Amino acid sequence: MTILSNANAQNETILLYPEGTPGLKAGIQIPEDSKSTDGITRVRDVTQPALYVYQPKKKTSDAAVIICPGGGYWILAIDHEGYDIAKWFNDRGITAFVLKYRLPQDNLFDNKEIRPLQDAQQAIRIVRKNATKYGVAADKIGIMGFSAGGHLASTASTHFNTQVGEITDPNTSVRPDFSLLIYPVITFSDKFTHFGSRENLIGKNPTIEKMELYSNEKQVTKDTPPTFLVSTTDDMVQPENSIGYFLACKKNKVPVEMHIYEKGGHGYGLKKKGRGPVETWAARMEDWLRDRKLMK
Repeated sequence: MTILSNANAQNETILLYPEGTPGLKAGIQIPEDSKSTDGITRVRDVTQPALYVYQPKKKTSDAAVIICPGGGYWILAIDHEGYDIAKWFNDRGITAFVLKYRLPQDNLFDNKEIRPLQDAQQAIRIVRKNATKYGVAADKIGIMGFSAGGHLASTASTHFNTQVGEITDPNTSVRPDFSLLIYPVITFSDKFTHFGSRENLIGKNPTIEKMELYSNEKQVTKDTPPTFLVSTTDDMVQPENSIGYFLACKKNKVPVEMHIYEKGGHGYGLKKKGRGPVETWAARMEDWLRDRKLMK
């Protein structure tokens, strides 16, 4: 584990693969692209994935949350769906980790579709193995995702029996202990999918088998972690994504709570711009975390 300083994080940056990024095509030396427009920082061309560690000034919980920013599997909206969220958790005494994961870019990686999940699983392994160092419980490590980051988080929450890629550790579980899915992409079915996210991950003309595999409402089992879901009816990522996952959790007796608001659109994070009741979604999540004894 390599630790670096980072201006955005309160404590440190952990490189996921200090010995070299698996799957990176030979001779690739592309600098990471980070651009800020409309108050949103968009990161692309990630070849050195990392965890940004946010420790609370006053820790009141031994839970931890790994946060996956959204961006359609095209970019990472790493500020308002990453750093800002980590600070929210810190303010409530919880340790947070922002995951800068690789995007499924053919020009950079072999077997591109597994790279985001490989990074999420590696992040869980790192946090779980270093739970004592960070003062967290190894059995209270959650994953959170927004939009396509929600697809990644739900994939990590349903595909944990298979550790993907070149690095595996059968002695360390990659199953999250709870999931927080905020306006998530869940399904890759034609009827309700977000086509941009699906195309970026598995291509323009995926097989039925591949669409089924990554339709995570179809992968829920009794071992899927307890889940909190938020969507709005006017979202371009249709609320049926959350509804399908909710129903699958209910069917499998997985503890689940869902909030669907009438309006609010997409990509709002913690921003408050006259969007109405959806602005209170984080308070509802806080209630859920307290009820599950993950937050005081």
